[in-house]
This record gives sequence, C-alpha cells and structure tokens, in this order.
Amino acid sequence: MSNIPNDAQKIEVEGATVDFFKLAKDGQSTYYFDTSKEGPPHPMVNAMAGIALLKGTNDTLVMINHKAPGGLFAKLEDDVKYVVQDLDGGLVKVVFSYDDNASTESDLTQTSCAG
Repeated sequence: MSNIPNDAQKIEVEGATVDFFKLAKDGQSTYYFDTSKEGPPHPMVNAMAGIALLKGTNDTLVMINHKAPGGLFAKLEDDVKYVVQDLDGGLVKVVFSYDDNASTESDLTQTSCAG
C-alpha cells in the first residue's frame, strides 16, 4: 500500500533525488515524497527541496521516511512547522507547513546530514 494518494500527479522538483507528487484540492496543494528506502543524504536533500515549494503558500509537504529525521528538524527555524505521525510498518509521516509570520527563516541550502 502506497502512502502517496493514487490521484497525486508526478512533478519535477529542482534538486530532488526521488520522485515528488502533487495533489491540488480546494485551492491548496499537498506535495509528497517517499525516502523510506533511502539513506542519507536523500531524506535531508529532498525535504529541503520540498520545503522550498511551501514558502509564501498555505500548501503542505508530506515526507514518508523510515524514521523521524532529527538532523533535519535541528536545521529548521520557526518558519517551518512539522507534525510527525507513526505509520504501519515502522515508517513515519512528517507533514511540513510554512509560517510567513515567523521571526526566523530556515536556510534551505543546508542539506548536509553531518553535525
């Protein structure tokens, strides 16, 4: 069973190393990607590429991964909000959103997993 909706359309995302999908509904878009079978640096690289799509929108980004990406969370400022949900099979779903009113802005070019 896929964690990405069947009606989501494949899209190109600059800097991505895995497939991204977009589902538009009621004037809002949700972007999806799955790095659950990928090791570093793919989760970080793709999350940063996907989060860049959210700036200035009320859209969301859904990341499916094999674990909560603590190294990624440490790099995010208060402009990027996220919620982690456990999925069947030991996977996690992280839903990201963007806050234009935040006082600090994340550096989305920092895609290294080290330190």
